[in-house]
Amino acid sequence: MRSRMLSLAGSTLTAAVVASALLPVAAANAAASTPQVTDAAKDAFGRVADNVLTDRTAVLLGSKAARTSLKPTGGVSLSAGRKKAEDGKLAALKGTRSRLSALGEAYTSADTEVTVDSTVVKGKKATVEVTERTTLTYRKIRGDEPASTGFDAHHVLTFTAPADGTWQLTAMRSTDGGATRINDPLVAAADARQSPAPMAVHDAPKAATSLPAPAAPKKLVGGTYDYQAMASYTEKYWKTYNTEYRKYNAAGGDCTNYLSQGLLAGGWKQISTVTPEEYDTWYYASNGTADAWIGVDEWSWFTQTAKRTTPLANVYQMDVGDVLQIDFNKDGSKDHSMMTTYRSASGVPYLTYHDADTYRRSIASIIASYPNSNYFAYRT
Repeated sequence: MRSRMLSLAGSTLTAAVVASALLPVAAANAAASTPQVTDAAKDAFGRVADNVLTDRTAVLLGSKAARTSLKPTGGVSLSAGRKKAEDGKLAALKGTRSRLSALGEAYTSADTEVTVDSTVVKGKKATVEVTERTTLTYRKIRGDEPASTGFDAHHVLTFTAPADGTWQLTAMRSTDGGATRINDPLVAAADARQSPAPMAVHDAPKAATSLPAPAAPKKLVGGTYDYQAMASYTEKYWKTYNTEYRKYNAAGGDCTNYLSQGLLAGGWKQISTVTPEEYDTWYYASNGTADAWIGVDEWSWFTQTAKRTTPLANVYQMDVGDVLQIDFNKDGSKDHSMMTTYRSASGVPYLTYHDADTYRRSIASIIASYPNSNYFAYRT
């Protein structure tokens, strides 16, 4: 595991890593057709991933630190194409930071840890899977922000060996579904529209994302549901999954499955009896699961039809236990579900969710990453 700490104090960037020399993979013969991969090379693969991800986070902090990913690390470097791609991401992240500032959010420090999960080498190609764990400390602008936000993300890196016998990072992609991380700007591709069944369903109206938002007070205690229990469950299992439930990360995303677990913990009742109405069930069982338990659109259709939720006019009206959904590409199909697990005294909701597993990300951060998406807010 590698840990790289960023701080705005003095605009410094320090790495808690031990530099290890790495000879070219074909030092004995630079033109070797099948380069050898040493343990030092594998370590360098992980440090290159750490450098790239740390550079992205540094932009969000406004850090003056030099681009560490541009410097060869243990004989491993970025290809020209990869450098261009990273330049584009860093430029986009500057826009994200500007939007965050306009929305009243900034960070004072960040810590990124990268763990290499696997390395597979075939000829002149190495495929490396890594886990990124990043924590950002909120700057106290309003004074009531939580301490930090954090996420776990998974990436696949491709390294290739050109004729000179070195290794170059040529491709990098995330394997998580749902919302991208705050340090990874990405335009979501259009997805297939999931049409509702012939029976009528009640869909949610879009919510505004502007301030100020009309007041929408919520009774957090003494009502039908225990909203604090919803939030406590969701924050407990945001990165350590509850083994009593199946994971759906590899089957389109775990976000709504995870959301449903939190709602159940707060008192929502399961419905497994089928009626003539479409999207009328919401349940989890060992031998099957309702579409509305795991599907983003289906959850919305069920909760609106069954009147389990009411739409909110503005995302800033959400309180603890309320739900946010996003249609990233505005194609009519919702893509991601999140729960509000904290609301500051000044009225900023913070969301916790799976895919990529994220803790207390502010609504401002999400809007800054997706300024042109459609948002749907639900009072539970």
